Amino acid sequence: MTDMNMAQVFLKKKEGRTIKSGGLWVYDNEIDRIEGDPENGSIVAIRDFDGYFMGYGFINQRSRITVRLMSRREDHPVNELLIEKRVRDAWQYRKDTVDTGCCRVIFGEADFLPGIVIDKFSDVLVVESLALGIDRLKPMILDKLQKVLAEDGIQIRGIYERSDAKVREQEGLPRIKGFIGEEFDTKVAIVENGVHYLVDVQDGQKTGFFLDQKYNRAAIARLCPGKKVLDCFTHTGSFALNAACAGASSVLAVDASDVGIAQAEENARLNHVENIMTCQVADVFDLLPELERQGEQYDVVILDPPAFTKSRASIKNAVKGYREINLRGMKLVKDGGYLATCSCSHFMDPELFAKTIAEAARSAHKRLRQVEFRTQACDHPILWANDTSYYLKFYIFQVVDEV
Repeated sequence: MTDMNMAQVFLKKKEGRTIKSGGLWVYDNEIDRIEGDPENGSIVAIRDFDGYFMGYGFINQRSRITVRLMSRREDHPVNELLIEKRVRDAWQYRKDTVDTGCCRVIFGEADFLPGIVIDKFSDVLVVESLALGIDRLKPMILDKLQKVLAEDGIQIRGIYERSDAKVREQEGLPRIKGFIGEEFDTKVAIVENGVHYLVDVQDGQKTGFFLDQKYNRAAIARLCPGKKVLDCFTHTGSFALNAACAGASSVLAVDASDVGIAQAEENARLNHVENIMTCQVADVFDLLPELERQGEQYDVVILDPPAFTKSRASIKNAVKGYREINLRGMKLVKDGGYLATCSCSHFMDPELFAKTIAEAARSAHKRLRQVEFRTQACDHPILWANDTSYYLKFYIFQVVDEV
């Protein structure tokens, strides 16, 4: 039974559509009243307008997402036992589905631990916490995770926090980064798909490395032996390295970031492909038309841009960006060559992304033969009824000149 001292959040009549359909968020405009005086970050009981129990979650009245659900069962309160169960379930799922040498161990709402992400890079954990309530539970989650990993003989030598996203400010939280516990070398060696990397967990983007493209990189590698490859928005060189290590004849890796390109060059040397892989600092939007003017053509072109939109308000500009980059990319693909293109923006939904690519193909006078459609690696599980967990759309096409 619910603790009678626990604050109760009552929904308005005909509200709570998100959690009733399987989601985990209660918005401020769905709440009729709050009985009790809960401290922000504390656990509350959620009830429908008629008092029917909906679940337990943590509250933050400073946030538009006022309650984030942790448990739907009245006999499963949010305590140490529940946290350990969530962590054990998350780790077992990764053991069942992915290479766990480096993987996302906790993926927020999709693992029923809303607002927290934990990546495992070899024997290092990187944590990103985005909500006040989960921030309070973070020490317990990390403690339970280390315990569960140790049972499988995995000793974690260090934890680094990358809770420096701007979205924390909406929760009334400071943006922080730094060591949790003992300090360690923040350049962490990992191996993914047989490719070696040094991941900078301190100063790299997000948690230091984009694990969600793991199997998409392997899918592209199969097309690259003996091929001339262009990798745009290479970040630290991951797609380019998979191509080079698979036996590409040459790879040009491009990114606007000096730091990213320096890391890509370091990773190329680490894999002994520096003679195959050339790294260049450039704005991709400027470079692609220049390569076209020079008459360059590639067997494989890879487009892995950052999210061009992080809100619905800017979606029109994002569509223009995706259309332009795909148009330019297609024009650089040899007749019968391959284009890999993706969007990591949740707001660029699959239908809109497909429509945008089709428009680019018409403008480029190219025909597309779909090789495959992919999404994020399964250590970033897509939880149905939680739309934000599905964000990565990844296509591989054969690009054919119009006949």
